[in-house]
Amino acid sequence: MLKPLSSDNRTAFDLVNVIAGLGLLLSPWYLGYAAETYAAWNAWIIGAAVTLIAVAALFALHQVEEWANVALGLWAVIAPWAQGFSVVAAAMWVHVIAGLIVAVLAAVSLWLGGNRPYSTA
Repeated sequence: MLKPLSSDNRTAFDLVNVIAGLGLLLSPWYLGYAAETYAAWNAWIIGAAVTLIAVAALFALHQVEEWANVALGLWAVIAPWAQGFSVVAAAMWVHVIAGLIVAVLAAVSLWLGGNRPYSTA
């Protein structure tokens, strides 16, 4: 049976999202694709947004931050193909991995923290 998220779990999820956002934000430099314009700018913008939203969620957990992280995470996953930098392996994989982490954690946080009734099955 799934239990509602405690504040400790929410904090842990938000901290992991901060780390994933920072990882994406810094990845053009440490993975060496800063010269790839679309990939680098996407990483900088999405990474900064995820980080800022996750930090905001640490101080005042609102569903808006979680929904924003779901959207940003999903965009990070599809961006390599939508923006045409899927051939840059390092950029593609860091976007997919960080995007999945962010989107899944935000979705789980929404699911477990949404005061949903438990299944009777």
